[in-house]
Amino acid sequence: MSNPIPVKIVVAGGFAVGKTTLVGSISDIDPLTTEANMTKASEEVDNLGDAATTKAGTTVAMDFGRVGLGEDLVLYIFGTPGQNRFHFMWDELVRGAVGAVVLVDTDRLDECFPAVDYMERSGVPFVVAINAFGGVLRHHPDDVRTALDIPSHVPVFVTDARNKAAVRDAMVTLVRHAMTMASTPVA
Repeated sequence: MSNPIPVKIVVAGGFAVGKTTLVGSISDIDPLTTEANMTKASEEVDNLGDAATTKAGTTVAMDFGRVGLGEDLVLYIFGTPGQNRFHFMWDELVRGAVGAVVLVDTDRLDECFPAVDYMERSGVPFVVAINAFGGVLRHHPDDVRTALDIPSHVPVFVTDARNKAAVRDAMVTLVRHAMTMASTPVA
């Protein structure tokens, strides 16, 4: 039996968009999370917005999950912390990744610009997945593409971070996009 090929994928996005939930919903193992309780002091530093009433914890380093795809391929999924004060960690988390899923909550669209900007600057292939909380799509993917100024070659689609099949489809979309980007000659 040969060792499976490891593929590193990053899940990025703003605070409280569903990254930890996404990693947990697809992982074959109990995901590693670095959740810490929110503190009164962090309220002055972080833009909690509406999430302040529903979110008690936050990722302070990363989330990690593993998905086996047959005997020959394994996905290692790393979720980034969302707050700006932890963005210094993104360079390490992205190093060696084939691509990234930028998870978007349309109620917190302003929180997603840093993740999109980072992926564009770093040259990491990425897709934009709109997390339809509660199955409700508040904005059409074309409107999100326009609002975030996403290039036409980058897939923008709807997902549900709680649904394993939807997350699997997001990962497949990312891997296909990354393969297309790798085979496209640079102009």
